[in-house]
Amino acid sequence: MKISLIVAAAENNSIGKNNQLLWHLPNDLKFFKNTTWGMPVIMGRKTFESVSKVLPGRFNIVITTQTNWSFEGVIVANSLQDALDKAATTNCNEAFIIGGGEIYRQCLPIATAVYLTKVHAVVDGDTFFSELSETNWQLTDNKDFEMDAKHMYNYSFQKWERK
Repeated sequence: MKISLIVAAAENNSIGKNNQLLWHLPNDLKFFKNTTWGMPVIMGRKTFESVSKVLPGRFNIVITTQTNWSFEGVIVANSLQDALDKAATTNCNEAFIIGGGEIYRQCLPIATAVYLTKVHAVVDGDTFFSELSETNWQLTDNKDFEMDAKHMYNYSFQKWERK
């Protein structure tokens, strides 16, 4: 199964603050939904709680060390490997890692692709995404968009694939 990360990060690689997103970009939300639809999405418990609902049309897999934690419609995993094993049972060809910061750090070394919404601004945050080294990653797709009445920053949809 292909393991991909999907993330939105600012120029300084900030991705969140106080367990919340740093911007509202409706087209990014649509891109996220369309890209992950029908697939397993793997996230940490804090990320799930910040979303506060099951993402429809996807297999929601939440990693937590809390033994009694559960939520209707969620597949609970007690480790990253457990989450990947459970994702493999869905018979999908790709699983998406959707955060948070620590889960991204654990998964980047084993990922084959990163779907990155690059927000063209420096935004204060307390959670950051790793810099993608061009030694290991190749930019294979890039679409640029300008800010408008609904989008507070210029941004790009990028796909990076492991070399």
